[in-house]
Amino acid sequence: MSEKKMEPSIDQWIREAKTTPEGKKVGMFLCHNGIVRETARSMVREGDENAKPVTALNFSFDQEKVNLAIREAYELEGIYYIRVWLNEGHLELGDSIMYVLIGGDIRPHVIDALQFLVGRIKSECVTEDEIYRQ
Repeated sequence: MSEKKMEPSIDQWIREAKTTPEGKKVGMFLCHNGIVRETARSMVREGDENAKPVTALNFSFDQEKVNLAIREAYELEGIYYIRVWLNEGHLELGDSIMYVLIGGDIRPHVIDALQFLVGRIKSECVTEDEIYRQ
């Protein structure tokens, strides 16, 4: 079994972001921390009441696609800082799947950018294979 990746410190990320030239333009940071949950995606997204509970998740990502999504998020109005961390491999319940930090000028811009970037990562950049209780 491989070693788990060390999760980042959001406090540290924000401290670092504030010291950058772009950080001086930021009026708000938002963070997304996706974690492995017991409830199956099909139950949450499609209402499948027969979905078995999740016990783990196999997770991988395409770094080039993630980089492209980040570049596109930087093109959104008022966005000055982005940082992304993705886990990989066999993840257990409660393990972090990803962290995304977005810094921008005003709340609506930052909310929109977080929604855009997390959506792109989840729909185009990652592979998530849920493992179900037997």
